[in-house]
This record gives sequence, C-alpha cells and structure tokens, in this order.
Amino acid sequence: MIKRYSREKMSYIWSDENRYNKYLEVELAVLYAYMKNNLISEDVYNDIKKKARFDIKRVEEIEKTVRHDVIAFLTAVGENVGENSKYIHMGMTSSDMLDTANALILRESLNQIEKGVLHLRETLYKKALETKNIPIVGRTHGVHAETTSLGLKFLIIVDDLDRIKDMIKFFKKSIQRGKISGAVGNYANISPQIEEIALKQLSLNVSKISSQIVSRDIYSDYVFLLTRIGSIIEKLALQIRLLQRTETREVEEPFVEGQKGSSAMPHKRNPVLCEQMCGLSRVLRGYLISSLENIALWDERDISHSSVERIILPDASILVDYMLDKMSYIVTNLKVYEKNIEKNFLASNNLIFSQRVLLFLIEKGLKREDAYYLVQRNAMESWEKGEDFKQLIKKDKEILKHCSEKELDKLFDKKYYLRFVEDIFKRFS
Repeated sequence: MIKRYSREKMSYIWSDENRYNKYLEVELAVLYAYMKNNLISEDVYNDIKKKARFDIKRVEEIEKTVRHDVIAFLTAVGENVGENSKYIHMGMTSSDMLDTANALILRESLNQIEKGVLHLRETLYKKALETKNIPIVGRTHGVHAETTSLGLKFLIIVDDLDRIKDMIKFFKKSIQRGKISGAVGNYANISPQIEEIALKQLSLNVSKISSQIVSRDIYSDYVFLLTRIGSIIEKLALQIRLLQRTETREVEEPFVEGQKGSSAMPHKRNPVLCEQMCGLSRVLRGYLISSLENIALWDERDISHSSVERIILPDASILVDYMLDKMSYIVTNLKVYEKNIEKNFLASNNLIFSQRVLLFLIEKGLKREDAYYLVQRNAMESWEKGEDFKQLIKKDKEILKHCSEKELDKLFDKKYYLRFVEDIFKRFS
C-alpha cells in the first residue's frame, strides 16, 4: 500500500520483517512439537531456537536464484543454524508455514482493526449525544420528508458499528486456525499430534480438514468484514458530503488553517476527506471480488490465489486501518451549522408537517382517502406556487369545518418529532 494511506503499526504488521518473524515462529513451534514427541532432542531444539534468525536482504538475494520465497527464507535461516537446520521444515509443505503464519498476521491485523472500530464508535456516539436535540430536516429520495434529530443520523452509524463488533468476534475465531498437515493435507509425512501441539503453542485452532492450504473462504470472510467496515464509513462520509453542499451546508468536514481547496478557485472548501473515504471503499469492494475468486482452486491447490493475496490482504487491512482513523478525525472535528439547519426548514414551506395534518384530520373523523385528498391538494399548491403550506391549510374551508386554526397551529411544531429521541438513545446506553 502506498504511504499516503498507511499508518505505522498496521504497515509493520504486514511488513516483510513481521511476516518472516511469523514464519520463524511457526517453524519453531513445529520443532517444539517434535521435541515433545521425542523426535528431536531438547538440545537440538534449543540450539536451533538460539541460532535461528534471518536477514531480509539475504532472503531476497537467495530468492533471485531459487525463485521460491519459502525456500529462500529457509535457506537463509539454515545458513545461521548450521547442521541442525536439517530438522527445520521437516515433513512440512510451504503452505503449512505460510497459512499458519497468515493466521498469526490476520489475528494481529484484526486486533488493530477492532481498536479502530471501537474508537470510531466511541467518537460517533459522543457526537450523537452532543447533537441529539438538534432538529434537522429528514430527507428521503433527496426531498424534504419530516423533522428528525441530527444525533440520530450519527446514532444509526453507531448501530452499524455495533454489528461490526459482533462480526469481529466471530471472525476472530474463524481466522485463528492453522494447518500442519503436509503437501495434500493427509499427514503423510507429519502426524496430527505434531500439528496439535504446534498450533496450541501458537494459540491457534486446528483446521478440521485441509488440502495443501486452508480453505480460502476464510480469507474471503476477512476481506468481506473489511469491506463492510469500509461501506459503513462510506455511508457516513456520503451523508456528510450531502449535508455540506453549498445549498445545504448544515455540517462541514474540518478545513484547517492554510488548507487550499482548489488550484483555480480560492473560495473552495471541498469535502475531500469524505470523498476520499468513498473512493477507498470502492477499492475494498474490488478486493472482495478478488478474494471470492480465490475460493475455487484446482484439486488440492494451485497457486493462482497467492499473488492476489499478497496484494489484497495487506492493502485492504492497511486501508481500513487508515479509514477508521481518518473518519474518527472527521467526526471529532465536524462543524455543525445550526443556523443553516434552521434556515433549510423554510425551503419546503412547512410541507414537512403534511403527515401530521393528515393524521389529525383522520382523528377528527375523516376517512383516510378524504383527509389525504385535502392535505395533498394544499401541498401541491404549495409546491407549484411556492406558498406556505401552513397558511394554505388554515384558509381551506373544507378543513376548517373539522377543526380550528388554533388546533392547526399546534401541529407545526418541530419538537413533536423529537419526543422519543431519548428512548432511542437509551437502547445504546
């Protein structure tokens, strides 16, 4: 992943150094299992553990010749270990080491993602509490609908993230599985007991069955989780973009001192961070398709999935880590323009109260069809002539047969729509 969208900790998790460290952890765990089964002595195990190390440049140098990264790694380690290196990787295939190491990396990665999700959730909930009593025009199909709470717009994303928290718990169990079962998964040259001891040493679960590799739907599930997170971030970013448009400008992402919005137009304050979130979410969805393509492989395995995973697993993880951090920054520093929120209520000439009038007339004894006709007739006149819906209603003789102007006035109250906001928030306390 390019540095622009990378944060230090997640970048290290997916670095060559950490990957090779995980390779070594797996190999040492298998050797530990051999020792426990009296297949190598404790002295041999301790000698290998003491000497086993690698130099990334040396691994890369060897790979230029052998054109096999696992063999290059094992050769580099073997050069340091010496004679006892013959026991390293004994009975294993490359994917025993690779897939088990991947499980360790995915676990670290998902722990970091979880921290980002929890931080964004906390940030959003705080913003929701701060804005829960601010009435704002709710819009459906981009058209004024009814009054809602600005805080509820944020709270619905909190609810989305709570479901993500549950998904993370599930996927943590799913990805924490390795395999040390040999070239085609049937333990021909290494016993299941070795696998059990080694994976326990690594705090991983044993795959009930594997071929040469762990089934790739597990990795696809992981990428799906990241894509879900990205889509939720996009959902919030898109809402902010819509509310930041010039004709709306009810909220605005942070625009810091010295920032420039356009090379041509000095006045511009563009929602570039939120646009970035939406763009990166598209990249994640592309990675998801690639991960699904990796599930079906030839027989016990072909290598077509490998090149894909080298790109999508680190890049998707690094992107989501970046997106979570950036979205938390946006929410924390989001500007809310209450005057514009209030002004925008006027744009639809009180039409947002139409359902309240409809239900009131039904309560007064009108049939729903008759009440709907009276309200819609005045609403359409308000749309076409730009007149105030409230005044039109109060002049309608048919409506006034069933109620007074004073009763109608009471219907046009924005606070009415927020009366259950506290009840909704209690569900999250």
